[in-house]
Amino acid sequence: MDIPLKNGANDIYCSIYCIRLVNFLISRRTMNINRRQFISKTVHTAICCLFPGTLFAAHAPARVDVRALSFYNLHTTERLNIEYFKYGRYQTQALRKIDYILRDHRSGEIKTIQRPLLDLLFELSGQMEASCCFHIISGYRSPKTNALLRNRSKGVANGSLHMQGRAIDIRVPGCTSSRLQQVCRDLKAGGIGYYPASDFVHVDTGRVRFWRG
Repeated sequence: MDIPLKNGANDIYCSIYCIRLVNFLISRRTMNINRRQFISKTVHTAICCLFPGTLFAAHAPARVDVRALSFYNLHTTERLNIEYFKYGRYQTQALRKIDYILRDHRSGEIKTIQRPLLDLLFELSGQMEASCCFHIISGYRSPKTNALLRNRSKGVANGSLHMQGRAIDIRVPGCTSSRLQQVCRDLKAGGIGYYPASDFVHVDTGRVRFWRG
C-alpha cells in the first residue's frame, strides 16, 4: 500500500534539497567537478525544490493497472471471471472470451464487444459494495434478433446499440435493480434504462440519458 506524504513532509523534503543546493553551490569552488556534472546536479536539485512531488513519483513503484470482470449468462449458464486488461494493454484472448459469453444466445452470432463498454462495466463494478458478477440478460443482438424482439415489444429500439456491441442488459446479485440503476446513473457515462417489471438495467456507451421501461 502506498502511503501519500502529507504537505508538511513535502515541505521538509523541499527544504532539505534547497539547503543541499546552497551547500553545493558554495562547495563547488573547492570541488573537482566538471561543468556538465554541475549543470546536471543543479537542474535536478532545482526541479526537486520547485516540484517535490516529482521526486517521489520518480522513485515510487509503478501501479499495476489490472481490469477484471465477472459474468454469468442466464440463458446458457456459462460463467466467466477474467482479467481483460493488464500489462498496459487489452488482452486479445480475454476479449474473445468476453465476446463469446455475450454472444447472441438465440442465433449464436458473435460480435466484438466494444472496449468502452467493458471499461464502463469495470467502473461500475468498482462502485459496488461487494464483489460484482454481472448476470447477463442481453449482450450482443444480431439485427434479426433485434427485429424479432422489436415486434414483441415497443421498448426495443430499431437502431439498438446491442447490435453494435455497445450495450448490455444486466442484474447484479445482492443489489436491487433500483439501486443498480442509481449507481449507473451516478457514473454519468452513457445511457441507462431502468426496467423494474423485468428486474434489469440497460447500460450502453451512447450519449448520457435515462429512461424507464
